[in-house]
Amino acid sequence: MKNALASTSANWTVYIILCSNNSLYTGITNNLPRRFNQHCSARGAKYFRGRQPVKVVYAEDGHDRSSASKREFAIKRLKHAEKLLLITSTTNNIEADISEK
Repeated sequence: MKNALASTSANWTVYIILCSNNSLYTGITNNLPRRFNQHCSARGAKYFRGRQPVKVVYAEDGHDRSSASKREFAIKRLKHAEKLLLITSTTNNIEADISEK
């Protein structure tokens, strides 16, 4: 018998949100549009108190919960300039991905 979580184990996303003060917030989720809406409506992270999320500027799909957490930690340790380089080096259209889901 298969584990019920097996089918969704690789559905985690590591994401970066650009904030109104030009800071970058990094997080993980298994539903990016829902999580972004939570951040916009003050039901997300405390980080967004006093700053507003502007848009998702980076998303990395295909992780399980464990690898997503490890990748999130690695990205959070990067300097701001290194995060910007990571964001600009990707070619995927994040805004289109969010609106389609």
